[in-house]
Amino acid sequence: MSTPGHLAPGLWRHPRNRSTQYTDIEYWTDMAKILEKGKIHSIFIADVLGPYDVYKGPDNFSPGLPSVAQIPMADPFLPIAAMAAVTKNISFGITASTTYENPYLLARRFATLDHLTKGRVAWNAVTSHLESAARNVGLETQIAHDERYKMADEYLTLTYKLWEGSWRDDAVVRDQKNGIYAVPGRVRRIDHRGEYFRSAGPLTTEPSPQRTPFIFQAGSSTAGKAFATKHAECMFLAGMDPAGVRKSVDDIRSQLVSQGRKPDAIKLITGILVIVDETDEKAQEKYQNYLQYVDLEGAATLFGGWTGTDLSTFSDDEDFRFTGPGAIQSLVNTWTKTVPGTEGLKWTKKRVTQELALGGPHARAIGSPGTVADILEKWVEESGVDGFNLSYAIAPADFEDIVQYLVPELQRRGVFWDEYVASTTRENFYADGLGPKLRGDHPGASFRWAAEE
Repeated sequence: MSTPGHLAPGLWRHPRNRSTQYTDIEYWTDMAKILEKGKIHSIFIADVLGPYDVYKGPDNFSPGLPSVAQIPMADPFLPIAAMAAVTKNISFGITASTTYENPYLLARRFATLDHLTKGRVAWNAVTSHLESAARNVGLETQIAHDERYKMADEYLTLTYKLWEGSWRDDAVVRDQKNGIYAVPGRVRRIDHRGEYFRSAGPLTTEPSPQRTPFIFQAGSSTAGKAFATKHAECMFLAGMDPAGVRKSVDDIRSQLVSQGRKPDAIKLITGILVIVDETDEKAQEKYQNYLQYVDLEGAATLFGGWTGTDLSTFSDDEDFRFTGPGAIQSLVNTWTKTVPGTEGLKWTKKRVTQELALGGPHARAIGSPGTVADILEKWVEESGVDGFNLSYAIAPADFEDIVQYLVPELQRRGVFWDEYVASTTRENFYADGLGPKLRGDHPGASFRWAAEE
């Protein structure tokens, strides 16, 4: 996130953490160079459009300010061009809302960045979930959950029309001799008039290397999964243990087939916090050092934003395995099974916030390169995921450690590539040799205006 505090409230104070420099362009260009050195596929920048204001609420965002519970936060789009200028292969995933962004303007912004990055842009298409975000853009309250996904489905259809269908593949000829840059008749209006959106077109930006940016999604509800299996090319799956994530993997693969897509059309990844060092002992020392900086008020603020539950309304000694909303009990039961040393202990709100305070509600891999690699390989084998969304406590130091210690071990084992296979996002994620454009079974491909034979 473009913030001093993402998933580790309070860690902005750590002496190795540079995240308070998030308003300096050098912070982002250094991050990009570090991660490209490690052959990481993509830098994924999350975003929210309002403060978390449930904890000690209602409408109270003050508890999250001292620890930086995702406030302050800046626009994730703006550093991308600078990061692209100092790299050649790494991709940039950007979160943008289908509920609150104008589709034409967003399509133009993504097309522009796809040009400037030479095809290295991805879009995390989200419907947004905060009441504070709705109020920030002028609404009294949020649009209903399932209706937001209906809007999102039309939104993406409209952007496909703009990206894929308003310019023919051979519209731009740059013919200096005859003075023709783009050929009349090969650019057209789209005249979209839907239930939620209207746009005449054409997109004024000429076709970019990918045309449509690579699509990320993270829907977990019934409506969210239906949307993701229709539109996504890479999907985030939540879960703390491989067996639970395996159920999601199998479900998504099955739904893809019912959507008329290939069962492997979506790359599936899950979140994990990696803390690695030369030895297990050094990695554990690093983890314990991080814990000295955590801010539990900030963790409670994040928890409120994610779940809508105000932990301040519960007593200090309540056991969340038996009280509170069902979703919280489910989370706690998962922790009880997967977090060492917690069997038989009470899950008080202090313990809940402690577990969330580093890396959020993700699994952890802490140890030497060999230990962490074993954990990641076990995850892939048991859950069926394709890869991981690497969480962090401090940046870019945690990523420097991953590049220095972990990546060489994964390469030695033959489970991570030695070099990028291409220079565009879609080609690097799929590695199928089929070029930078949408694959044929993706719904957006049906809008492509191909050159005439």
